[in-house]
Amino acid sequence: MSNPSRARAAALSASAVLLSSFLAGCGDGNQDVDLGAQKLSWKDCPAPSEAEGGGTSPSPLPGGARWECATMKAPLDWGKPKGDTIGLALVRAKASGAASKRIGSLVFNFGGPGGSGVTTLPAFGTDYAKLRTRYDLVSFDPRGVGRSAPVQCESDEQLDTYFQQDAAPDNAAERTKLIANTKKFNAACEKNSKRMLPHVRTTDAARDMDLMRQVLGDDKLHYFGISYGTELGGVYAHLFPGHVGRAVFDGVVDPTQNSEQGSLGQAKGFQLALDNFADNCTSQVKDCPVGDTAQDVKNKIAKLLKDLGRKPIPGIFPRELTRTAATNGIAQSLYSKDFWEYLTEGLEQAYDGDGRVLMLLSDSMNGRSENGKYSNITAANIAINCADDKPRYTVADVQSKLPEFRAASPVFGDFLAWSMVSCTDWAVPGAADHPDVSAPGSAPILVVGNTGDPATPYEGAKKMVDALGKGVGVELTYKGQGHGAYDSKDKCVQSAVNGYLLDGKVPAAGTVCS
Repeated sequence: MSNPSRARAAALSASAVLLSSFLAGCGDGNQDVDLGAQKLSWKDCPAPSEAEGGGTSPSPLPGGARWECATMKAPLDWGKPKGDTIGLALVRAKASGAASKRIGSLVFNFGGPGGSGVTTLPAFGTDYAKLRTRYDLVSFDPRGVGRSAPVQCESDEQLDTYFQQDAAPDNAAERTKLIANTKKFNAACEKNSKRMLPHVRTTDAARDMDLMRQVLGDDKLHYFGISYGTELGGVYAHLFPGHVGRAVFDGVVDPTQNSEQGSLGQAKGFQLALDNFADNCTSQVKDCPVGDTAQDVKNKIAKLLKDLGRKPIPGIFPRELTRTAATNGIAQSLYSKDFWEYLTEGLEQAYDGDGRVLMLLSDSMNGRSENGKYSNITAANIAINCADDKPRYTVADVQSKLPEFRAASPVFGDFLAWSMVSCTDWAVPGAADHPDVSAPGSAPILVVGNTGDPATPYEGAKKMVDALGKGVGVELTYKGQGHGAYDSKDKCVQSAVNGYLLDGKVPAAGTVCS
């Protein structure tokens, strides 16, 4: 897939970013005021910027509540907190219940890294109506993302070419081209965003969230993190354990893995999800239109991808559906069981020589709108991952690991193995092999793992619980499909999460919802 290693892009973020202002740049002067004492100016939200995905201003919630937006100043460099500032874009919907019952703000991060919270929260706001009875719902574009001093790399035209390349090379010439394109992309990031690249680490975003907590007027940070948002939440808990309020991690990143291990885990996770899709399709009462048996479904997908590697088919004019684009489209459809019908339709069409549906799914993964404009989700994703992840992999490293990746997934293995070169020759060194999320003294954190999760495999939930430390992480298992659990609408999961966030009731460790 063309996303970098440990992409962790939640379907929520990748899709919502297409639904969706102003670019908040870096300040030019020093600041002498206490940023924690700043007052936010909440106003009606503007239309999303191109970096956020474009589109129209968010519609009011049922009942008429309006979404409000504001810009919070934060230090460009947390090592120089009195130095230059950047603007971080925030969005909120005020609590719907009685003021006497209000707990505070509930801050969301939907993952990526690189997803715009300012567009994602309004797009899915009705899903959190019950939580809004006692919380202001708040989200934000993390630094480097969307409207928050966005990282910019290649142009829209260059990105079209970048996403059409063969990201799983079969020979020396294709390998040379992939490495050259990667270096070109990374050089564009350095040229266009040199000032931001050293300051987009997850630790920087965690410090931003603690400043946000102060500015919002909360003694504790109440938090809902999804996908990469669980890693951000874990890093926050490590840095500020005494400031953690009621927190939920859903679709959990394994914090013990380096980028290679994370990519291999995703290969296994996406293959499991594809297996589940094939089983589901062929077990229906009516015939599965893309195969007679589960193995037949997977064999036909493998043949389609092999054929596309030799000869692409028409996609969305003038672009063609390449093997890379088709693989991206298949991966995107596995983020949610609700998307499986689109995968079936896309495969049916592709077998008949029409690649439009799979290309639409691929565009959704990559943050491309119908007018050919890209959000900055890919640029931010790579910048944050490369600033976080210390390892730098060579062609030889990838080649030595290919057999293991192919064994993990015949469909996704090559792509995820080659994604490990994304940070080669990156302008900024990576911070660590993996994040530190140990949080002794933190309030309990509800950690929700989904047994069928493709992007953040289920095993990561237990690893997060263990890494947070004794008495902090509380694991809940959802036996389901798709990325994350709360937005599956499963009543058991939602009852447990709502019970903790609204009433402070911590579920019994090891609770299982099926």
